[in-house]
Amino acid sequence: MSDASSHLSRAPLAVVTGATAGLGFETAKGLVEAGYRVILAARSPEKGEIACQSIRQHHADADVHFALLNLDSLSSVRAFAEALRREESSLDRLINNAGIMALPQRELTEDGIERQFGVNFLSHFLLTSLLMPLLEAADAPRVVQLSSLAHRSASIHFDDLDGGRHYGAWRAYRQSKLAMLLFAQALARRSDANGWNVLSVAAHPGLSRTALFDTGVKSRALMGKAFKLVMPLISQTAAAGARPTLHAALSDEAESGDYFGPDGFSETTGKPRRAHRSKAAQDRAVEDRLWDVACELTGAVWPTP
Repeated sequence: MSDASSHLSRAPLAVVTGATAGLGFETAKGLVEAGYRVILAARSPEKGEIACQSIRQHHADADVHFALLNLDSLSSVRAFAEALRREESSLDRLINNAGIMALPQRELTEDGIERQFGVNFLSHFLLTSLLMPLLEAADAPRVVQLSSLAHRSASIHFDDLDGGRHYGAWRAYRQSKLAMLLFAQALARRSDANGWNVLSVAAHPGLSRTALFDTGVKSRALMGKAFKLVMPLISQTAAAGARPTLHAALSDEAESGDYFGPDGFSETTGKPRRAHRSKAAQDRAVEDRLWDVACELTGAVWPTP
């Protein structure tokens, strides 16, 4: 991250989590093309350097750098945020993209949290809270949360958030992605109420062909094999899947609390437009309770009015 801070650029700064491959990588490329300095925040320095080199091959003057961020560890989240606050004066875009999908067996983060809930949601919740001073210092900051079509069949299981009593690979994934949409909405409301001046938006990629999906189908072998055969016919590339995220991050049409996805059949492919929210995603009581629980589990502290 020190390389990023030493570069004397006046370009706006964006952080993309999980940006060394797939949707995150394509999002980072799009932000570079839009004139942003971009930090690829991920867990593998080797993959990070390869991703940076790949972007520079297409954009020789790209101001893009890797920074270590392991979302399996809340201490890593804190270390990343502390370093960024020390080296930067403002943050214009935070793209909470990183995620894991449908782990066949229940796994825990370093902090003892079910991994999908921890990596996909809780670590991003803490990260956003820690970066609020930088976001508030920007002229027109935005935070984009990555949700999923999977949120439509999800519930927040407050009595079993970590799947300790009943773990299901897709149940846990769906819950984490509903949590991300609820987080985006809650952040939008609190930003408006408290004068934080942060535009909070959510997006989903439809059905996109990434390595993340390959991991997810392993939890249902027979269905996964069948689905992979038809996937090319009903899905889109990672670059196309990143378009709703980039629209949320860059479009002048985006308003705080918006949710974007593809405009095609069942929102699986196509150009960005405002997306459908499930009934569960519109439950304000669940949204507020999830915020309180996330603060308790992560120790996140948010700015006071």
